[in-house]
Amino acid sequence: MERAAIKELFGKNYLGKEELKPFLEKLGCDSSMVEEPQVQYDDEVLYKAAANNYILIWGIGHLDGKNINLLFLRDVFGIDPEVSEPCLYNQDWYLKEDFMNITLQDKWYLIKKDVYEDSRAVMPNDLENKGLNFPPAVLCVYTFFAYYFANEEYIWYHDFVWCNDRDHNGDRVYVGKYHDVDGVNKNGFSIHRHLALRDCYASSNYIG
Repeated sequence: MERAAIKELFGKNYLGKEELKPFLEKLGCDSSMVEEPQVQYDDEVLYKAAANNYILIWGIGHLDGKNINLLFLRDVFGIDPEVSEPCLYNQDWYLKEDFMNITLQDKWYLIKKDVYEDSRAVMPNDLENKGLNFPPAVLCVYTFFAYYFANEEYIWYHDFVWCNDRDHNGDRVYVGKYHDVDGVNKNGFSIHRHLALRDCYASSNYIG
């Protein structure tokens, strides 16, 4: 399928070179000297993905000597909504985790814009057993900011998304939920981990 036809098929869910330009400018990167790779998906996959509200996004891992990883995105967008938005949620548990240094391959990605309703409150292992393929955290964060600067729209505003990354303890990473509907927490795109039960979790007791 020709590039123009793909762009028309996906509408605002198409994030190519022109659509990524404001996002890359925020990163201090100049995309004018690089060209998009060919979309590697066949027509059948593209039609099905577009019909199911997927975002087609060009992933860039390295540009202008910068590694576009989660640590870099955190430095650029910050962690304080009172300074600027959108931003990441203020936390630091992940700063030394390996997945924070992962970059995307220079290719196109398809990532579902909304969550599956029947996946809510289901354990991630059960979802994987059903055939769902969790995205890397860096793709989710990259897509969140890129989509906002292309369309001025937040994705996963109230939802968390499971990722295929794990921390050094093997705990699953999940991201998202930019806004706390209860208004307790500040705005910010979160990077969390789902703590698995291990021997270090136990009970004490008290007599009141």
